[in-house]
Amino acid sequence: MPYLALEGIRVIDAATGVAGPFCAKLLADYGAEVIKVERPGTGDSSRATGPFPDDLRHPEKSGLFLHLNTNKRGVTLDLANPAGRDLFRRLVRESDILVESGPPGEMDSLGLGYQELAVSNPGLVMTSITPFSQTGPHSGHEFTELTLFATTGAMNREGIPVREPLKYGGETAQYFAGNAAAAATMAASFSSLLSGRGQWIDIS
Repeated sequence: MPYLALEGIRVIDAATGVAGPFCAKLLADYGAEVIKVERPGTGDSSRATGPFPDDLRHPEKSGLFLHLNTNKRGVTLDLANPAGRDLFRRLVRESDILVESGPPGEMDSLGLGYQELAVSNPGLVMTSITPFSQTGPHSGHEFTELTLFATTGAMNREGIPVREPLKYGGETAQYFAGNAAAAATMAASFSSLLSGRGQWIDIS
């Protein structure tokens, strides 16, 4: 098997939805060892999203979940539990990259923010993906694919002038964000390998 660009890099994927898991999937496709962390009971939210074979809902058969999580290993951890958080810290201590997509401030509130994790792993690259960034007037806002796509300005050029604006099908804005996050994460990872200093990347 040919050498892959991210061979030897370990990634913790603590993200849910589309953008974060897609970012981690791209890193896995380039050779990184990716460990997906899911909450107990329900797992990643994409497990409940179709398509499903024969339209029969099943958490192990979601087409979206399978697409976003190829080439990954998996583990279940309860980050609301002190023991789960301790195990998570141990995983991160032995990893190079952490991808997460919780609401702004959530990781800090759990004692798992970048400043805390970087104490034991100074070379850590942490990529946080949120709808509207970690700070700013819209940082706490909820989102739908429609609001994300509209906020980019892309809808202004779609459709015909005499009709309402249109958005692309599917979760295009979220895939774009995941793609941008993967590129920025790889650049920061190579910088960390050279300098020994990690970075916290804020992707909206």
